[in-house]
Amino acid sequence: MMEMTQAEGDEKFILALRRIALMGGMHDYVVISSRELGELLAMSQQSASKRILELLDAELISRDLGARRQRIRLTQKGIDLLRKEYTEYQRIFEMRDEVVIKGIVVTGMGEGQYYVTQPGYQEQFTEKLGFTPYEGTLNVKVPASELHKVQTMKKAKPIVVRGFERNGRTFGDVECHKATIQNIECAVVVPTRSHYDDVLEILCKYHLRRTLSINDGDEVEVRVSLV
Repeated sequence: MMEMTQAEGDEKFILALRRIALMGGMHDYVVISSRELGELLAMSQQSASKRILELLDAELISRDLGARRQRIRLTQKGIDLLRKEYTEYQRIFEMRDEVVIKGIVVTGMGEGQYYVTQPGYQEQFTEKLGFTPYEGTLNVKVPASELHKVQTMKKAKPIVVRGFERNGRTFGDVECHKATIQNIECAVVVPTRSHYDDVLEILCKYHLRRTLSINDGDEVEVRVSLV
């Protein structure tokens, strides 16, 4: 018998996770029996009981076996799987050529300036993005409610700035996505070695803080091209 792929397994679990989430299981434990879940999923109680065990084994839910009835809630892994499904449907029905990501301006650690000024990067930025970037990046912290849009951006085909070696040090590839902030042309850059999933680093030929009169704590909308 052929083993089920990861994608097939995820697809099998989505409906059950969605039903549990609709009952409030994303935020707290909900009381539900295998019979009740079976009715919601149009399957037998035995099959529903097996599905619960599969979800537990995949670490998509956690369970509290009380004195009378079991309580279930989604784990973060289960929530992430549902969010991935949501992102894909959102891409189909809501998004066209761009995604709008809202975030808060924050102060970075100064790494952007160091990397942007490296000749091996700077020449490629100018050639591939169509502008020579200002020596530094604008950092925008993205709240949890907007992170699914960041994942959508990362799935789009990037402009790749190739890494290089200089003075015995290796610099990794950088993926770029063209964007605008208040109609000013810029680009979101995602270093392949980045440790941050909730901060956008943005290149522009202008000093964006001065040009837009923005400071730490201000909210901005970044319109990122998906094509």
